[in-house]
Parts: sequence; C-alpha cells; structure tokens
Amino acid sequence: MAANLIQRQLTRRHILGMISLQTAAAAGLTRIGLTSAHAVEPEAVDHAPAVVVGSGYGGAVAALRLGQAGIRTLVIEMGRLWNTPGSDGRVFCSTRTPDERSMWFRTRTEAPLGTFLWLDVVNQDISRYPGVLDRVHFGDMSVYVGRGVGGGSLVNGGMAVTPLRSYFAEQFPSVDADEMYGTYFPRARAMLGVNSVDPAWFESTEWYRFTRVSRKHAQNTGLKTTFVPNVYDFGHMQREAAGTATKSALAGEVIYGNNQGKRSLDKTYLAAALGTGNVTIHTLERVRAIRRAGDGSYVLTADRIDITGRVVETKEYGCTYLFLGGGSVGTSELLVRARETGTLPDLDASVGTGWGTNGNVMLGRANHLWDTVGANQSTMPVMGIDDWANTANPVFAEIAPLPTGLEHWVSLYLAITKNPERAAFSYDAASGSVRLGWTAAQSAVSVSMARKLFDRINAANSTIYRYDLFGSRSKAFADDFTYHPLGGCVLGRATDGYGRVKGYPKLYVTDGSLVPGSIGVNPFVTITALAERTMARVLAEDTAP
Repeated sequence: MAANLIQRQLTRRHILGMISLQTAAAAGLTRIGLTSAHAVEPEAVDHAPAVVVGSGYGGAVAALRLGQAGIRTLVIEMGRLWNTPGSDGRVFCSTRTPDERSMWFRTRTEAPLGTFLWLDVVNQDISRYPGVLDRVHFGDMSVYVGRGVGGGSLVNGGMAVTPLRSYFAEQFPSVDADEMYGTYFPRARAMLGVNSVDPAWFESTEWYRFTRVSRKHAQNTGLKTTFVPNVYDFGHMQREAAGTATKSALAGEVIYGNNQGKRSLDKTYLAAALGTGNVTIHTLERVRAIRRAGDGSYVLTADRIDITGRVVETKEYGCTYLFLGGGSVGTSELLVRARETGTLPDLDASVGTGWGTNGNVMLGRANHLWDTVGANQSTMPVMGIDDWANTANPVFAEIAPLPTGLEHWVSLYLAITKNPERAAFSYDAASGSVRLGWTAAQSAVSVSMARKLFDRINAANSTIYRYDLFGSRSKAFADDFTYHPLGGCVLGRATDGYGRVKGYPKLYVTDGSLVPGSIGVNPFVTITALAERTMARVLAEDTAP
C-alpha cells in the first residue's frame, strides 16, 4: 500500500515537472519552476536556502532530494532547456546533418571521428549557438560535456553500467560497498529508468548486426562479452524497428541529442525535482566565482548569456547550502580558482588533483568483406568486450556504432583501460584560466593497453586497424579526448567520506569529480549512486532542525 502511494506521488511529480519544462520551453523562459506552467517567468531568486550548480547527474540528484525535503532550491545551469522543436520539427539536430544546435558556440562541429577514408566529410560548418555538446580543450586532452538542462545525459550513449564490485571497493576503500550495492546503486538505476535489450530481439534484428560481428570476433579470440543495460527505452526502440514509432536511436541520433526514446535527466530526476514545487532552474547562467560571506553563507557570481553568447547580466546569488554538480571539469575549475584567488583560501591542497580520463581510447578495425556490419545500426551500445579480469592488462571495450547509413565494414570501439596516470588542474593568474596538466605520454599508457587487447583480436581474426578515422594516415587510436572525465575533488581527499568539502561547512560536491580518475565502466550510474548516498547523509545530519 505504501509502495503504491509512493509510486503515485512520484508519477504526479513527474507529470507536474514535465508540464513545467514543456511550458517553459514553449514560452521561451530561462527560469523554470512550477509557476512557469502558467507561462509566467518565475521570480528571479537572489537568495535560496540551497543552490545547486549544474543539472547533470550529481546536480539532478541533489535537486530532487532537496526538493523532496521541502528545501527551496535553485539550480543554475549554463546550457539551455532542450524542449523546443526547431524549424524542422525536432528538438535536436541529426548527427549526420548537424546544424547550430549541435555544438556549444562553435563554427564547426568537433565529432570524435574526424575523417572517413581520410576525407574531411564528418565535421561540418555551423552557426554559433549554445548547442548541446561541448568539447573543452586542454592542450593534449579535450573533454566532451553536455550543455543543457540534463547535462551529459543529453548527449551520451546511455550505457548504464554498474562497476565491478571489487574495483569499486579498490577505488573507494572507505565506502561501504554493501550499502552501495544494496541501496544506492538500485535506487539510482530505478530513478534513471535503466533497462536491457531483449536478447531474442537483439539476436534477430538488423540494427545490432554490427555488435554480433564484434562479439564473434571476440569469441574467436577467447574473450568474453557481456550485455550492458541502457537508459534508452528498448520497447520504444523495437517499435522504431517495427515502424510504429518515430525513429531516433535507429535514425543515427546520439551525440547531439535523441529526440525520442531516451530517458535523459530532464525526463527523470529533474522532472520529479520540479514537481516538488520547491525547485527552480535558471538556464543560460554560468557560475564563475564562489566566495563565503561573513555570516558563513555562500555567494556565487553568475553571468547570464543570450543565444549569441553575449553576457547580458551579471548577478550574485546567496545560499546557506551549496552543492557543486558542474561535472569533473566545471567543479574543479570553480574550486581551484576560488582557492588560488583567495575567495575560498582554506580549500585542501588536494582540490584539483586526482583527475583522469577513465582510460578512454577510441579505435576502429577493418573487417573482411564477408563480415558485414550493416548499413542500419542502432546508436545505443548494448554490449562490451570484458577483459577486466586480465590482471596484466585490464580493459573493458564498448562495442560502439558507426551509423553512416552505408555498409562500411568498420568495427568501432571505445576502450576503457585501467590507466593509473593522473593529472591536476592549476590556475594561471595572468589569463585567469584554469589549466589541466594531462600529457600525451599519459594518454599513450591507455593506447598501449588497448593495443594489447586488440592486437590479439586482429591476430585471431586476420584483421587490421582502420587508420582513416582520426585525421591522420598513421593514427589508429584516438587518445586525445575523453567522454568520461573523472576526479579533481576526490572523495575522502578533498572532501570527507560523503562529499563535504574540507574546510567549508555546508559546501558539497556531488558529481564525477569525486571519482578518482577511473571506475572501469561508463561512470554515470556510479556518480548518481554516490550522489544519492551523499544526499541521504546530508539531509539526515546537516539540514536537520
């Protein structure tokens, strides 16, 4: 009975939240709350008991749990709300024919694959606009991040993988693994809407032929493959294949957003948060500074921009409780700048350290003519090659799609390696910018590990690497970007065991900067579960009357 009541309340919250999101988008509002369901711009908030910076996984969890606790909460998001169809009737643009909606203030797209057959046919010129995907450059490494209400959930492949318990315990020795795997991982998966592909449909559909071919090559090598769950609605995907639902994953949509089927955070945690009536989201506002007031509260300086990127207003927000969910890069930049400029001088020396790429490396293999991968490919990965138990060379490799609409005989992978290399963020006073000290030599460690695995696969199948995908005639591995930035404010080092920032009461971190550079799988389920754990403790101990 109680469980049914909770489910009804949750459903009602989602409905209210979705209405507010849809109405705010239709009215062109930049401040979203339940009042925007009446097409009225919610009153600007200068002070709130709680402020959450960022609306990605960690920020979304914080917003929902604060709202449920009855705490008035402001979420500040630098991207826009993605809920308004463009002139083509779609919210997000196509991956194959990108327009200004694709990239964050770029004049040309920056996809992970730079070329095909060495031809510059992948990336295209676009107009400057606050698009949904950003590629943040730091010398030898760049980081892909989502820009919008929902953060990275808008642009990732949706692979909702719970890490190997033994590796989680290795990375977080002070965290109760029983509690995580018994309570917080299940809670995160339920709220995120995690589901799995139907095995029988997987085996028969043309849309996953590319995965079955890679599975065969792995089996020929004596390697294990494993299904991985996703937040894309596989029931919807099967209806796409049957022609009874609008195609999204089966129309090549992924890195610039999915118009159908995907359970991104704006449809799960954030919709429920808005439905509490206690949460407001401000969009197109970038927090650039944090300081502490004399009474112990926090003051944030934020720039509001228009769709040209011009700053139209700079304002300050005050709060008692401050939750940082701006992602590994965003949170690390804010805190390193605050420490080095003296606005939060007592931050621990470990702030900005422990950053890693989750060992990301992308590569392609050239298959034999008889091993066709199919012109039709779903964009949602559902399987990985799992060689993590190989203590000499642990690798988990996602079998990734390459949906060009043509047969290309390419098997593509995103390898996650156990790269032990870490880097730190530093502040450059002359430019006022924060830099990342990651080097090409550190990326080479990941390449070496990926190569050892895929040399075995090529040898067993008499295949070779593709050298035409990453912009150089001699480059088989793309090692200059990461989809999985982790670390910079590591749990138990820069914070206590629950994300409380050392030296600053009521300042918390809830995002991927808590993870020490590597988790062995796609990290967003881990980030969500850790945020759930943090919020349960904070609400029980720090906000009690």
